[in-house]
Amino acid sequence: MNPENSYKKISFRCFLLLGVAVLFFSCGSMRNMENKQRKEVYEKLGVESSSHDNFELYKEAASWLHIPHVDGGTSRSGTDCSFLVYSIYNTVYHKTLERNSAAMLNKNCERLTKNQLREGDLVFFYTAVNSKSEVTHVGIYLKDHKFIHTSTSKGVNVSSLDEDYYRKAWICGGRVK
Repeated sequence: MNPENSYKKISFRCFLLLGVAVLFFSCGSMRNMENKQRKEVYEKLGVESSSHDNFELYKEAASWLHIPHVDGGTSRSGTDCSFLVYSIYNTVYHKTLERNSAAMLNKNCERLTKNQLREGDLVFFYTAVNSKSEVTHVGIYLKDHKFIHTSTSKGVNVSSLDEDYYRKAWICGGRVK
């Protein structure tokens, strides 16, 4: 065998081995970055991670946290509850919902009880002082009795269905058709 060919084969093998090593280690660091991002998203939302979760929902929900409430707001500078739900649903599930909470329930959803709720279902409330049955507020159920919504005082945040205010204001859940 020609020594020059032998050197080329050894050089090629070394180059190939180096390429595989770089690929292996870069994939490992990508996984570490993804795991760190997942952990941060769940910590921000105050919920535990599970392998069954739709991570895209949680990631999109977390990206809206702390945006201020604005009546009729339709952007990340300020949003109302129905636009928050409308936007997250469009981004995550590629579904276009009605733009108002009562219409979302009546036109887009099948009604549910609290114990039927699953990740991504909608939760409906009456929050107006003079309304005891009309839907005036909507959020998206995450898990463990927690949902994301926008409140007039805190902006976009995560609350619990077990909080006294939301227990009293509860109307129903809704599964988007």
